Order: sequence, then C-alpha cells, then structure tokens
Amino acid sequence: MRTPEDLQGITHLGSQKTQYRSDYAPEVLEAFDNKHPDNDYFVKFVCPEFTSLCPITGQPDFATIVIRYIPGQKMVESKSLKLYLFSFRNHGDFHEDCVNVIMKDLIKLMQPKYIEVFGEFTPRGGIAIHPFANHGQPGTSFEQLARERLFAYDRP
Repeated sequence: MRTPEDLQGITHLGSQKTQYRSDYAPEVLEAFDNKHPDNDYFVKFVCPEFTSLCPITGQPDFATIVIRYIPGQKMVESKSLKLYLFSFRNHGDFHEDCVNVIMKDLIKLMQPKYIEVFGEFTPRGGIAIHPFANHGQPGTSFEQLARERLFAYDRP
C-alpha cells in the first residue's frame, strides 16, 4: 500500500480539473517512486491516439506511440503521460523528432535503466514513417541492451 507521502507530487490522477494543454508541455509529466528498483522488469505503454503537426504544412500526423522502459528509482505516472502526449497535438515537429523528444523527456523525468520509444505514424503521401529511439544507462549492461535492440530493430 502506498502512503500519502509516496504520492506527493502526483497531482493529475484523480483530479476533477484536468487541463489539456494545447502545445508541447513536458512540465505536466509526473513521477513516483518505484517500489521494486532491484527487479528488472519492463513497463509498456501503447498510445494509439497520438497526434502532432507537420512543421512545414501544419497538417496533422497520427501515430501509435509505444514506450517500453525498465524503471530505475522512478516511474512515470500514466495520466501525466497521457496529458504530456496530448500536448503534442498542436506541436509542429517531424516524426523522428517527436519520438526522440518523448524519449529524452522521459529520461530526464525518471532516469530509467533502459527506455525505447517507437512511433508508428500513419502514411501520408504514400509513405509511412516508423522511427525508433532507445537509451540504456551508460556504463551498465543496459547500455549494451540498447545497442543490441537498436541494431535488431525492424530486422527482417
């Protein structure tokens, strides 16, 4: 059972006054303590309703974003993650940039042992773009895991 002290800083979950930001807002991300930092395990989020804007045309881009991570001391709170991803709705950036920004913001928030972010963007102009970014803590076996998974990504 989590104590009220464990939940300090979690403000979005349970709030009846949720505000949906209209542009990129990494400050909405919230983290909580991992009660099992000695266990290595994956957490996976599948976000099938991601939208952003093309930075040139302003047209909407749609994607399923998949985030997998092995937590360290902190974990991302899921409602804050939803609000954060929603904040890209009016944000103009290329697909590859969105995936890398999401990964870097989550690294800054929680310093996971390992993280990967995959974007399955719907085709526009007859081309689908599926960027993948990952990171493992330097100097650990997770750094090697990141290299292995990167080089094996989408291997036929």
